[in-house]
Amino acid sequence: MYRSSLFFLLLPSLLLAQPKPEKPWMLGPFRKENAQNPILEAKANTEFYCPIRKKNVRWEEKDVYNPAAVVRNNKVYMLYRAEDTVRSVGGTSRLGLAVSSDGIHFKRMPKPVFYPNNDAMKVYEWEGGCEDPRVVESPNGVYIMTYTSYDGDKARLCVATSRDLMNWTKQGLIFGDVDNGKYRDSWSKSGAIVCKRIGSRLVAQKINGKYWMYWGDQPQLRLATSSDLLHWTPLESSTGQPTVAAESRKGKHDVRLIEPGPFAMLTAKGILLIYNGMNDAKNGDKTLPEGAYAGGQLLFDAQDPTKLLDRSETYFIKPDQPYEMVGQVNQVCFLEGMVPFRGRWFLYYGTADSKIGVAVAKQ
Repeated sequence: MYRSSLFFLLLPSLLLAQPKPEKPWMLGPFRKENAQNPILEAKANTEFYCPIRKKNVRWEEKDVYNPAAVVRNNKVYMLYRAEDTVRSVGGTSRLGLAVSSDGIHFKRMPKPVFYPNNDAMKVYEWEGGCEDPRVVESPNGVYIMTYTSYDGDKARLCVATSRDLMNWTKQGLIFGDVDNGKYRDSWSKSGAIVCKRIGSRLVAQKINGKYWMYWGDQPQLRLATSSDLLHWTPLESSTGQPTVAAESRKGKHDVRLIEPGPFAMLTAKGILLIYNGMNDAKNGDKTLPEGAYAGGQLLFDAQDPTKLLDRSETYFIKPDQPYEMVGQVNQVCFLEGMVPFRGRWFLYYGTADSKIGVAVAKQ
């Protein structure tokens, strides 16, 4: 009788037990906070005067997703993508800011902190908007945000800076100055800058005299370098083709594309990059639905960021909750923000391009 009772007492913890990371260099294991998720959802009663439409819009009424995160003043600051319902296709995206003392419960600012305006970037940002932020710090304490501008036709990777996460300066197209505008009208997204963890800060780190960034949402992951974190140059081969850092794999969850998650981080084993893979049910992972986004991990050489040392064989997180499987885009866990906070890693992700979830792991 005692043994039977003990078994049932232990059963909940056994069911919640997580396997170890697939490989020793990987972060994790991550556990979704299912009891709290989704931690942020669309909200219909917050209005913002749009300087382009010249009227109030409910700027986060449709969907909120794909967040970046930063620890500042012992709190987690989340920059998240929010869409209105005014634009006929997709909604215009702006970036909101929310603050948390525990990494799970967030209080939002009433107005977006970053958005399309009547400025030099309007031609690239209107009316699709400003999407998918990723944030690191510069060595002198300036926040560097890579984000995607979308004009309704092309996505273009851009950069902005701030000292307080509230007030931002748009620095323009991230590849705008390269070869007389060679990349100005090319599709580009998802810039994950190589950084080093210093306490709770993620600080951009030079390797061999340059800053490095993984970028793109293609079957091939790409690279770029910079001397100032503002102006970036894609790495190219001798024939002018983008240097390939990693590729999609047949039979795997990332067969259709690979796309950077949060920052890339220098560790004792190398440069660790959490990434998003998109599945193809016919040629990819048979256990995942068509088009599913699931997360993997890559490891690059710390002295040569072009050299892929190892990668996870399969995903470590996938859509399996109702709000991850059904939404604006079904079957999506899109990893984009991560912070070290109170002895744990908090990994923030968009769910079905509609809401925001979090998974945690011990440091």
